[in-house]
Amino acid sequence: MIKHYQKFILGGLALTAVALNAYIAVPNDPVFNNLDTSVSPGTDFFKYANGGWLKRNPIPAAYSSWGIGNVVSEELRDRLKKINEDALAANASKGTITQKIGDFYFTGLDTVNIEKRGIDPLKEQLALIDEANDINGVLNAAAVLTTTGTRNMIGSRVGQDAKNSSKMMLQLGQAGLGLPNRDYYFKTDARTTKIRTDYTTNHLPAMLKISGYNDDQAKAGAESVYKIEKFLADSSRKLEKLRDPYANYHKMTIAQLNALTPDINWNTVFRSLELKSVDSVIVGQPEYYRALNTALKTFPASDWKAYLRWKLISSYASYLNNAADAESFRFSGKVISGRKEQLPRWKRVLDTENGLMGEALGFLFVKEYFPVTAKQRYTDMVEAIRQAYREHIAKLDWMSPETKQKALVKLNGIHPKVGYPDKWKDFSTLLMDRESYAGNVMRARHWAYMVNINKLGKPVDHTEWGMTPQTYNASYSPSNNEITLPAAQFTIPGVKDSEIDDAVAYGYVAASTIGHEITHGFDDEGRLFDAKGNLKTWWTPTDSVKFTKRANMLADQFSSYVVLDSLHVNGKATLGENIADLGGIVLGIDAFKKTKQYKDGKPINGLTPMQRFFLGYAIGWLGQERDEALANQILTDVHAPGFLRVNGPFSDVPEFYEAFHIKKGDRMWLAPDKRVKIW
Repeated sequence: MIKHYQKFILGGLALTAVALNAYIAVPNDPVFNNLDTSVSPGTDFFKYANGGWLKRNPIPAAYSSWGIGNVVSEELRDRLKKINEDALAANASKGTITQKIGDFYFTGLDTVNIEKRGIDPLKEQLALIDEANDINGVLNAAAVLTTTGTRNMIGSRVGQDAKNSSKMMLQLGQAGLGLPNRDYYFKTDARTTKIRTDYTTNHLPAMLKISGYNDDQAKAGAESVYKIEKFLADSSRKLEKLRDPYANYHKMTIAQLNALTPDINWNTVFRSLELKSVDSVIVGQPEYYRALNTALKTFPASDWKAYLRWKLISSYASYLNNAADAESFRFSGKVISGRKEQLPRWKRVLDTENGLMGEALGFLFVKEYFPVTAKQRYTDMVEAIRQAYREHIAKLDWMSPETKQKALVKLNGIHPKVGYPDKWKDFSTLLMDRESYAGNVMRARHWAYMVNINKLGKPVDHTEWGMTPQTYNASYSPSNNEITLPAAQFTIPGVKDSEIDDAVAYGYVAASTIGHEITHGFDDEGRLFDAKGNLKTWWTPTDSVKFTKRANMLADQFSSYVVLDSLHVNGKATLGENIADLGGIVLGIDAFKKTKQYKDGKPINGLTPMQRFFLGYAIGWLGQERDEALANQILTDVHAPGFLRVNGPFSDVPEFYEAFHIKKGDRMWLAPDKRVKIW
């Protein structure tokens, strides 16, 4: 260990001299073991913190990216595999969770039956499409397909009214595209052009042929599909424009909606969507639905049949025969994401099962893998972050007392969901058998659809979770003013929770997860919602101007980062996440400063407590992406690439400069007047 310590010092990190007899050596150290000391922390902190791990862990062929989330997912899959194999062998009574899990897993692995059935599981839906000979028939087919999870030009769901969070309402948003988003139809750079060419000349014809078309029909159908999609894309909003909750809120009566789209009878469409008692709807992007109305008149029924056939086959390709599955992966996996090969089938089946009935798996998962002590540790950490936020608000020099008071009310009202639900979903009405994999997926999708639409007109269920306990992610809900922190999100692979020191835990969890999610309640979008989750003005106009000025500085900072080729980060689209990252870090620092470890100041493996905090945060974004996936992320994702979620906000934080002796001339150094401070 002394040998490693000497190498660590020589690697260019300026540390306070530590006597060897005061040196604490920890072998299973998740931050020390990841270091690349050939990189100076002032040059590229992300590579310094994570470079050792990245060199040892190249991206596997079956993945478009590889990082800590993947490693956690691999551990979780192994655990879920055991749960499924036990269910498979249990011969459980019909209707039990064990029977449903076992039967789903059985059909997913039964490739002989899947291949034998071909596209037969879709025959009823294909027949419905074939009968669509006019606008009403097209809309009816699209609506029915929606109920079993085939996404198409109707983008409907039931969710909370942004201006009355106690009410569940029908929402309509832009939809209908086959490429990842509208920019793929119009950007002319070589990378995007190549993807678009493959889509139109190879992928669409191949999938339509698999759906039952002959060569001529498939070629003509592909042209029809692309014409419709490009027409809809032209009236679809850009990524950054979708982040303005006021601009994407248009409440209408059904009469007003019918007037917006005079060729669409929405009362009839809603019946096909199995909706009851719809008196009003929130339309996110009215111009999209005006364009859809025009498209329904402009393009003949034969074009729409090809479009709906394509939507159906693409939605179910992964659950059908090898021809459909392989072509779907070739385009989505290889061309879009840069993956070289598919995951093993059992992993794909588990991932599908997790998406469809993950909470049923989660119930079994947490009993075995998430101890009560861990739940309590992170529940306490939420309160430590909340207290740090209170103190930050009190000290703000740019916010008025009036807005501060309301901000504290909102902060105190944030409800944390930690680890797993107190009330679990009821899967008793979900039917599973051993007949058909695609059939099981279809029933599960319809079950989930009915769960969603049956919320219409009912009180909001604040006990419901939007994530499963085994999900490596977290979230903030503006309408509920709550954060959701699944059990898996606290996991550092290969290290027991009891072995993680507070410095690392406060960086990895308190800053990058808890502080991040709480700050979302006060980012450029979340701040527009009040303590009860309603879209409502509660800031003074002067405070809003001051906030926006600071937020724009952060947007400009991130827009200056070049990621790949000529692709820059979209600072406006990623602004909410970047505000949350910066807020989480400064809150995590102040919460950590109150811990015994920080006050004792004892280094571990030559790293001071504050250095370990920053390294712990960096673990949260440990990973690397293929160029294809990175390009796709820049165009479609509101999150900046992981390495910039470390290097970007750290350059704004004074404690980072102090901990690692960052000086003028270092690449990580920002001039003091350029450093952003919001919360």
